[in-house]
Amino acid sequence: MRRSKQLAGSLAAVCALALATAACAPGGSTTGGAASSSASSPVSKDVAGAGDVTLTVWDQNTDGGIDDAQGKLNAAFEAKYPNVTITRVSRSFSDLKTTLKLALTSKTPPDVVQANQGYPDMGSFVSGGLLRPEDDYATLYGWDTYYPQQLLNLNKFSADGKDWQSGNLYGVSQTGEIVGVYYNKQVLSDLGLQVPKTIGEFEATLPKIKSSGMLPIAYGDVEKSPGIHLYGITQAAVAGSQAVNDLVTAKSGAWTDASSVAAAQKVQDWAKAGYLTEGANGISRDDALADFDAGKAAYHIDGTWQLATVSKALKSKAGFVALGPDGSTTPVTTGGEGLAWAITTGSKHPDVAAAYIDFITNADAAQVLIDTGNLPTVPPADWKPTAGSLEADVADEWKAVNAGSGLVPYLDYSTPTFYDTLSAAVQQLTAEKLTPQKFGEQLQSDYGSFVKTK
Repeated sequence: MRRSKQLAGSLAAVCALALATAACAPGGSTTGGAASSSASSPVSKDVAGAGDVTLTVWDQNTDGGIDDAQGKLNAAFEAKYPNVTITRVSRSFSDLKTTLKLALTSKTPPDVVQANQGYPDMGSFVSGGLLRPEDDYATLYGWDTYYPQQLLNLNKFSADGKDWQSGNLYGVSQTGEIVGVYYNKQVLSDLGLQVPKTIGEFEATLPKIKSSGMLPIAYGDVEKSPGIHLYGITQAAVAGSQAVNDLVTAKSGAWTDASSVAAAQKVQDWAKAGYLTEGANGISRDDALADFDAGKAAYHIDGTWQLATVSKALKSKAGFVALGPDGSTTPVTTGGEGLAWAITTGSKHPDVAAAYIDFITNADAAQVLIDTGNLPTVPPADWKPTAGSLEADVADEWKAVNAGSGLVPYLDYSTPTFYDTLSAAVQQLTAEKLTPQKFGEQLQSDYGSFVKTK
């Protein structure tokens, strides 16, 4: 989830404006024949036998390390299968959310897309019949045993798109993800501060950092998705994993519960105290990250997809930690895995699409991802990053969060409209246009209406 800004390929640039009216979308396979969308049809690994194929792929792998990895993997796939040409369209996360449905419903949809899990995107696409179930390919390629069941469930939906984490498999993911706190080791050391492990310890460092003249948290939310992460890690560490998991999956709880409101209060207090970048709602995520990378802030809250970028900028000064509840030694944070690689029902060559997905997500691809500064969904058992490095921090925190059952879903999965509701509400919260209580009530209004329909 959650990338930066880029269009890849001249076709994307030519069609960008026209996509707004769905008049032009990068197409699927250029060879003729009816679309093969039934998961009950025989499936095959024979890519060469498909003849000449142009495979159109939409992704949001625009950040430095993952963009490098995707480029290498695409080139390697084309080298292995010279009959296949990949047309890559790479967009930011927010741009992908805006344009992907239009592309999927066009006359020439892409073959492979990255679909965000949860109700807003994957659930909507499934209910609209736009994604092909991949259970047969999961058996063919062994995805059903390679991936932990918990991660497979995040990419599952009932055929009507109403029940998340059960039913058919609609994709597999390439990267593991958790959101945490990147920190500047030199800044903390100079101020005599220990690396915080809990939300209380983190909060206790903020006034001392501010009084030193250093910005505590480099934060920009013009794209709105960073706000989900800011609130998400705070709520996770305040409420705990069980409460947040039950809330997002509609098992129990409400967004007006005391713990969720208390998390909102913390976020607003940080903004009031000047612990966040001033005017953050008008600052881009990339600019905030650049400030942190330049040593202008002690912390930056972001996902593990920024590993390569931060490591390149700060080198040995960079650290990463996932916070836990006060009194706990287990980190609890938001995350899971990268967007699911899905096959569209409009693809004329689903076998080739499935082979591509397997190629960019399998054990060999995991090593390419590691070599380019990324966290693969299933890291190799013998992966041991250099001790003390940012890579080691990320690997250790990923293992600790999973081992301690401290992983909670991204909050925007909660309802079909929750991404817009939550991201707008966080902006109003940090701008002091909503009280924490009203913030919770605004989220609950969206959530409650949806839960009633389930």
